[in-house]
Amino acid sequence: MNQKITLERVILTAKQKALRVNLDPAIYGTFAEIGAGQEVVRHFFRAGGASGTIAKTMSAYDKDVSDAIYGHEDKNRYVCETRLRKMINHEYALIEERLDREKHPGKKFFSFANTVATIDFKKRFKGHGWLGIKFQTSPEKSPNEVILHVQLHENEAAQQQETIGVVGVNMLYGCYFYYQNPREFLKSLYDNLQRDQIEVDMVSMNGPDFETLDNRLLSLQLVKNGMTDAVIFSPDGKNLQPADLLYKKNILAIRGSFRPVTKVNIDMIINGYNAFVKEQRVDSDNLQVLFEITLNNLRVDGDIDEQDFLDRADILCSLGQTVLISNYQEYFKLIQYFSTFTNKRMGLIMGVTNMIELFDEKYYRELNGGILEAFGILFTRDLKVYLYPSKGADDEEIMSSKNMPIHPRIRPLYDYLIFNGRVVDLKGYDPEVLAIQSREALNLIKSGESGWEKMVPNYVDVMIKKNKLFGFDPDLFDEKNPELVKDKEGK
Repeated sequence: MNQKITLERVILTAKQKALRVNLDPAIYGTFAEIGAGQEVVRHFFRAGGASGTIAKTMSAYDKDVSDAIYGHEDKNRYVCETRLRKMINHEYALIEERLDREKHPGKKFFSFANTVATIDFKKRFKGHGWLGIKFQTSPEKSPNEVILHVQLHENEAAQQQETIGVVGVNMLYGCYFYYQNPREFLKSLYDNLQRDQIEVDMVSMNGPDFETLDNRLLSLQLVKNGMTDAVIFSPDGKNLQPADLLYKKNILAIRGSFRPVTKVNIDMIINGYNAFVKEQRVDSDNLQVLFEITLNNLRVDGDIDEQDFLDRADILCSLGQTVLISNYQEYFKLIQYFSTFTNKRMGLIMGVTNMIELFDEKYYRELNGGILEAFGILFTRDLKVYLYPSKGADDEEIMSSKNMPIHPRIRPLYDYLIFNGRVVDLKGYDPEVLAIQSREALNLIKSGESGWEKMVPNYVDVMIKKNKLFGFDPDLFDEKNPELVKDKEGK
């Protein structure tokens, strides 16, 4: 019997990786590091053979000097993506300008840079940083670009500097030896590191070697692999650094499977938004709306189906929405996460089913304070919950905060929140869409039946059919709906 043997990747030390890079005669470039010192390049110096790899290394630590080289930063923020990009672009342009290709025909140029702020003396600010590399995989190719944002979790600046050094080596090594396998590249970032040391919460890979790569899948991998608990991408599909997007903003979030997004979801967000912007402590010009999908929602049929994830993401992005993927099954964890970025008023839009689950004590058994601890986290923040009513397909009764079932033991807590206006009913909803269920729409799409088109927003049905999303089969649809085919041909 033939037995398939799977070989696990051998994890090298930072020194072994640096030495392997140094001994490759084709890899040649520059290092520019500001903020936390020359933490990455020293690994390559110590490994030996660095003269074949390092063309230049520098640290423009003084802000005036840094500005003179890379230009001024708006708001005087130097640990930011724009500064990082200026660094890698500037240094890469210099190496191309100063090194004659005729003398170095086999060299694969790179420019590596980072800008990092470590923990402060009072240990209130944990520290974070941006790391980037612009690199060629062959001399005749245009360069690729890889950008990372990391959160530092250790309690000493020296420890954080060591960690930055290791992750920087892992990144540079991965760019040259794992660029053909982005999933392996992401995993390799944690070689010789642990999640309680460093958190990677944003990654972006672009260039000729990544033309077919969807960066949203990289975001998904970060959460799936436990490298971070939440990632965000914009309507144009670009991965975003959460702090840059959410810092000191009002946040309004709606959670769902969006499989597919339905008219109910759109009615919820419109009515929730209209109610939220009327709040006194909400600035509509400083507001971020998020459509959140949890890992549990993505695992609805078992393991995560990446195409199914992209189908949902494509529709939401086409509707101009910013998408949050999180590992926060409980709402209090989501609000706790938002609170790390803002102390402004936040809003949650949820349906009756989710509200009933919110008051179910079984979700809080791991907390010492049980449901009271969870609700303490939720409602000691400036949070309002907007409740969207519910109606079953055969049920004429509309369920709201007035008649939804709450266990008598929890009723006093529920009444307290209602009385203080922390939970409010949405009033301007469309009663015609209340009975729409996304699961029913999905089943109709997969089975080739018609009728689901009226359940989804305008143009979403066209998008699903054109791009064959959610398992839509045009041949099966035409077979089961001959009258629609005939009408179309008649037109």
